[in-house]
Amino acid sequence: MGSTRTARGRGGAPSMVEVAALAGVSVGTVSNVVNHPERVRAETIEKVRAAIEQLGFSRAVPVRAARTNPSVVEVAAVAGVSVGTVSNALNHPEQVRPETLARVRAAIEQLGFTPNANARSLAGGENRTIGLVVVDLGNTLFVDIARGAQREAAARGESLLVTNSDRDDAQQDAHLDLFESARVRGVVLAPLSDPFAGIQRVRRHGTPLVVVNYDDGRQDCCTVLVDNERVGYLAARHMVELGRRRLAWVSELNDLQPVHERQAGVRRAVREAGRGVSLVELDTEGVGENDGDHVVEEVLALPARRRPDALIAVTDMLGASVVEALRGAGLSVPGDIAVMGCDHDARAWGGAVPLTTVRMEGEEMGAAAVRLLADEVAEGVDHVHRRVVVQPSLLVRESSAGRLPR
Repeated sequence: MGSTRTARGRGGAPSMVEVAALAGVSVGTVSNVVNHPERVRAETIEKVRAAIEQLGFSRAVPVRAARTNPSVVEVAAVAGVSVGTVSNALNHPEQVRPETLARVRAAIEQLGFTPNANARSLAGGENRTIGLVVVDLGNTLFVDIARGAQREAAARGESLLVTNSDRDDAQQDAHLDLFESARVRGVVLAPLSDPFAGIQRVRRHGTPLVVVNYDDGRQDCCTVLVDNERVGYLAARHMVELGRRRLAWVSELNDLQPVHERQAGVRRAVREAGRGVSLVELDTEGVGENDGDHVVEEVLALPARRRPDALIAVTDMLGASVVEALRGAGLSVPGDIAVMGCDHDARAWGGAVPLTTVRMEGEEMGAAAVRLLADEVAEGVDHVHRRVVVQPSLLVRESSAGRLPR
């Protein structure tokens, strides 16, 4: 048998929860006895009043001083179901099995839960808005994700609200809270790092959520990913196929999942190439437009026999910066060293030597995320979270292959 947990009000005064436990009724019933006795059977009123008298509970204490309205999470815990099932029981009971619906309704009665009328109407379909939180709208990959999500949402008669966390976890949480308070139809999250805490912020009220470009296996939600391991593999294999034999992988030293996966793909391609192809891995303090000078200093400091003839940068912005720094040092691109980036960022494509990159298919990722949200809303309790992996493709330009025919 479990134990009954009671809560004391300020100054040690007994709470409505304690009265309910002693009387053997729900907190909602105690609330009705105190505030609306005409709604309660006479024998139940007697039991509650006896408990009130025994505990010295003050009827003058407002209901909210004893306990705030229970949350959907509490209802789910008592009923032994997921938050999403509680949401469906409230808004789409026809989608819930009768025995499950009975358990949820019993938990609602036991806890005295009062659904938010505004949230119910929005969840019922009146709110046709989807929230999108991206990590960096300066990077055109995330612009592409937003564009694809917007196109798919519009095709479904829905609106898309886009916010930019600007690589700040606190801002990301604030945007998620904003969308949750607005009771949007669903949320698409494109984070920088582990989004587990953010997922819990949204899922606690049963709001559908899809994570884009991150997956660690713990998420209680659908995910849309680009195959980042293949991104690195395509880049390194391209250099090998061009006849390059001394490859360099350049990235910022960090724990970001996409970076590690791209690095793993580069290593796999070099292993497959066999003897005669080598790899040096260089760390840089940043991956932006001003970080190429440091990379080139490291490259030129290597002995000539170890100096790379191909360099793969983790981002296009870093790749473009390296191209400019190599040219400034009197080296030819791609004559002396072929260079490419890995994230299809259009900001880096305006240099003197057009940059080879890997196309990330951001629009397809955004559209897929909205489709997964729509599926979860439509399928209700029967929904099974899915993982969609989008395949990248190589985009060859002059920085690796030389001047191309027009």
